[in-house]
Order: sequence, then C-alpha cells, then structure tokens
Amino acid sequence: MHKLLASWESLCASSRFLRFVDMNLRGVAQVMLQNNPLSGLLFLAAIGWGSYVAGAPHIAIAGLLAVIVSTLTAHWLRVDEASLRSGLYGYNGVLVGLTLATFLAPNVLMWVYVVLGAAVSVVAMLGTANAVKPWGVSALTFPFVLITWLLLLATYGFSGLAGTALPSGNVVSAFQPYKASPLELIDLAKGVLLSISQVFLKGSSVAAALLLAGLAVNSLAAAIFALAGAILAVLTAHLLGAESDLITGGLLGFSPVLTAIALGTVFYQPSLRVVGYAVLGTVFTVVVQAALNVALTPFAIPALTAPFVLVTWIFLLPRQCLQPTATAPTDSAPAAT
Repeated sequence: MHKLLASWESLCASSRFLRFVDMNLRGVAQVMLQNNPLSGLLFLAAIGWGSYVAGAPHIAIAGLLAVIVSTLTAHWLRVDEASLRSGLYGYNGVLVGLTLATFLAPNVLMWVYVVLGAAVSVVAMLGTANAVKPWGVSALTFPFVLITWLLLLATYGFSGLAGTALPSGNVVSAFQPYKASPLELIDLAKGVLLSISQVFLKGSSVAAALLLAGLAVNSLAAAIFALAGAILAVLTAHLLGAESDLITGGLLGFSPVLTAIALGTVFYQPSLRVVGYAVLGTVFTVVVQAALNVALTPFAIPALTAPFVLVTWIFLLPRQCLQPTATAPTDSAPAAT
C-alpha cells in the first residue's frame, strides 16, 4: 500500500492534472478526517453507489462538482499550499454539494446554488480557521454547517428553489414526541451501517462497507473507531428511547461516528484514557444530535454535522488532560499567501 501511494505521489509530482485530481480525492477523504487519495476514491465510490440506488445520480455529480469548485476557489485565493494539497479546502465543499442536491429539487438554480455554496465554503473555512486558531482546535465541518444552513434557510425566500426534502413542509411546525419501540438484531445492524453511510447522506449498507474500506486503507484504527462509534451511538439512542426510524436510518449516528474517529484516532495519541474519552464524547454526541434536531424543528433545517463539531470542540479544548497527536490536521491555521 505504501509503495502504491508513493508511486501515485511520484506521478502527481510530474503532472499538474494528476496533482489536481489528488487534491480533490484527498478533499473527499478529509470528510472522515483521512489524508489519503485511495480513501477518497473509495468514498467517491460509496457516494456514487448510494446515489445510484437512491435513484438520484445528480447528488453524486453535485458532490463531485462542489469539491472541484472548492479546490479551484482555494487555489484562486492563494491559500496555504500544504493545506490545499492535503484536501483541507475540499471536504466542506463536497458536503455542501451533496446536502444541497439531497434536500433541494434539481433545477438550474440548484446547480448555481451548489457552485456558490462550494466557493463560499472556502471563504468560511479560512475565516473559521483564523477564528479558532487561538483555541488550538480545528475548523472541522463548521464551514459546511454554517453555509448550508444559510443556503437552506434562504430557500424559503426564493420561489426558484424548493426544499422538497427538508425535515418539514412548514417553517414552523409542532414538536412531536418520539415513540420508541424494541429493535431487532437486524435493525441494530442496519442502524450501525447506515450511521456510517449517512456521514455522506447515504442510506446504503454497501456504501457503508466502502466507507469502512476507505478508512481501513489509511488507518485501521479509524475504521475500528468508526464502527465502534456507530454501534455505541445506536445502543445509546435506543436505551434513551429515541424514535426507532431515526435509529435504524442512521440519522442519530453519523455525527457520533465522526466524533469517535476524531477523538479516538486523529487528535489524540491512542491510549486507554483516550478510548474512554472518545466513548464519552461519542455518547454525548447522540444527546446533542437529538437536542439540535428538536431545536432546529421550527426552522425546518437538518442538524447536519453540527453535533459533531460542537462536541469535538468541547472535547478538544481541555488538551492539557490528554496528549495531542503530532499528526493531527493543521487546518486550524491555514494562511493565505
């Protein structure tokens, strides 16, 4: 694997086109905090398959378009070259594209929206990175969450854009109590797999397997923590009495999966204390996910990965309690040149 990656990097060094492809693949991989073009390729395969089986191939196209636009925008703004080559300016863009194409009716204006959102996500990334730099934390997916929330909320004021798949049909709707029901083993397994695939807004077990493979080729520990985080999230949500459809659909588990990867394998050096810390953060992310689902109901917008961002920031701030890893992403301080 290392020889294959080294050969690929050698090719990229001699070709501007391949280097651009590499940046975009790494941008897709960085959604799950991986800096590996093969991971990005497998993640793209998961996106493509999930979109295909859902009968919405335009979603995969929107994600691909968005990551390309984000990378081009970052290059145009002359951002830090090392961060750009690591894909740190592409992952928010691909999520913006996938989300807009998932929740909005496909038309010409939606594609304009995707391009706009992808480009602005780079500006938001730069701003967020500068804002959180004094705190020593990463921007994570906050730029994606902020820009996508604003774009989705704006659709209620534009007749040319329709949020046909947003959480509710009205801007203000009544809160409904969750109804819990026993989960069978097969439902538990489904919830675990979809918790992983929903990181890219996909409800596909095959996509989940491809995502786990993409994690494993770069970091076996990341794949293990992702799977463990999904299991823990499903069990926690069920024990707390969450709505069964949300559990089995993976809609309470995708943010906890990202939290588990971030705390368990990326930002802290592995240890038993770190495992316990990641477990605590993962469980709390389920609670925050449910809280934001309720809080955002009147606005009829999804929580997206906001629970992951909030909890991970909270758990990264007390760094004196745990040893930070030397290989953690450095997107907390990208600088324009």
